[in-house]
Amino acid sequence: MTILYFLIGISILMAIIFLGAFFWASSSGQHDDVHTPGVRILFDDDVTGNKKSDKDH
Repeated sequence: MTILYFLIGISILMAIIFLGAFFWASSSGQHDDVHTPGVRILFDDDVTGNKKSDKDH
C-alpha cells in the first residue's frame, strides 16, 4: 500500500512539472504562430551558392 501512495505522489509531482512547463512555453511565445508551420512545406527552398555536380570534377 505504501508504494501506491508513493506512485500517486510522483504522478502529481510530474503533472505539476508538466503544467509548469506548459505555462512557461505559453508565456515565452512558443504557441504564437500556428499558421506558418502548416504552410511552410508548400514553399520552395531557395538554393544559394554554386553547387558543382559530380560530372564537373
